[in-house]
Amino acid sequence: MRIHYKKAAAALLVAATLSACGFQLRGSNGSYSLPFHSLYLSFSDNSPLGVALKRNLRATDGVTVVEKAADADAQFIVLTEARNKSILSLNALGRVREYLLSYTLSFTVRDAKGNVLLAPTEITLHRNMSFDETQVLAKQSEEALLYNDMQSDIVQQILRRMATMKPAA
Repeated sequence: MRIHYKKAAAALLVAATLSACGFQLRGSNGSYSLPFHSLYLSFSDNSPLGVALKRNLRATDGVTVVEKAADADAQFIVLTEARNKSILSLNALGRVREYLLSYTLSFTVRDAKGNVLLAPTEITLHRNMSFDETQVLAKQSEEALLYNDMQSDIVQQILRRMATMKPAA
């Protein structure tokens, strides 16, 4: 019985030591320093990616998302946004065994004067998804989760790219 207390105390000591060191990857707390104070997003109103980016920008200190392009220090202009699902492989009977899901976003960022802060950029993400026709509902849910995961990845990539921008001279 006494050995279990010693092991528990040792484990607690190790956990406390590791949590107290304060180690954190750069940018892992989600805060980015952007070179502008207000931003206009040209996403359509029903774009899930636009909603996610707006939410992340509002959590960033010092950046306001505005509704009119004229009121913004910078404009995030969406050139294209597309989701695609294609067949990756077939089984011996010619039925789908795997799909390739892809999410592509092309965008540019301009300042209030129309100067290009970030040249037209394309982000494309891919995910493989196995398929089984006996589990169609589960696979539809998995597909939605994979697209949601890709959307989160794209938002983080956008924030990192905008954080590296320099204001136009």
